[in-house]
Amino acid sequence: MAPASKPTTRMWLLLLQGMLIGTGAILPGVSGGVLCLAFGLYEPMIQLFTHPLATLRRHLRLFLPLIGGGLVGFVLLARVVEYLLTVSSGPTMTLFAGLIFGTVPALFQKTVRGEEKKPTAWVGFVLSLALSFTLFQVLDEGPKDAFLQPGAGLFLFCGAVWGLSMLLPGLSSSSVLLFLGLYQPMAQGIGHLDWGVLLPMGAGFLLTILLLARLVSWLLERYYVGLTRVLLGFALASTLMILPTSFPGAGTLALSCLTFAGGFALAFWMGGKDKR
Repeated sequence: MAPASKPTTRMWLLLLQGMLIGTGAILPGVSGGVLCLAFGLYEPMIQLFTHPLATLRRHLRLFLPLIGGGLVGFVLLARVVEYLLTVSSGPTMTLFAGLIFGTVPALFQKTVRGEEKKPTAWVGFVLSLALSFTLFQVLDEGPKDAFLQPGAGLFLFCGAVWGLSMLLPGLSSSSVLLFLGLYQPMAQGIGHLDWGVLLPMGAGFLLTILLLARLVSWLLERYYVGLTRVLLGFALASTLMILPTSFPGAGTLALSCLTFAGGFALAFWMGGKDKR
């Protein structure tokens, strides 16, 4: 019986890791790709995306509990987030903002590889931050009705953005969807197993993975530092746009500060796990 305990323990560990990756995929501020890196699963995940059938045949015992746990975490947390956004949107949004800002120190450490002294080292970061913030400002000043009536096409877009967050560690798809007004209806559809949401999202995710996995693998191998800096600028711009600017009272403001600090501490801890 003793030899069988190790495979069983590993299966439960993979199931738990899959649940955490699934919750990271749906939770604003936490990238599923970053959690894959933290657990040492990013490389086999990219292999799965680029060569799915061959990789599954070789590593079925690895991916079966991992994928199952990811689906469970993805669906269960959606209802929690939907509830939090409904009952207390301000502190919930500052929690998400803290989660995003908490990943910044780890991302900065990953982008410093002896190139920081070059004059052009941070051009990609500055351009990404400025251009994406300007784009978000333009979208914010435009009509909001399009964002309030999501349909199959927009849920397809949600799935595509979610796929990118798995391929590009550090990219939090949910923060972008929050700003566009798509996150709450998406989370509601997932939590209630609405196939009108799940099917186009799944299609968008799979199309993104099939079309871009090999390209992303090639870019990360050759331009990891520059690509990470561009993602960092994009993440910061989207976070600045979702920060609440007014609060109904001092109690809500204090609670929002606490949730921001808690989110920052949790993401900073995850960044330390990723580094180790």
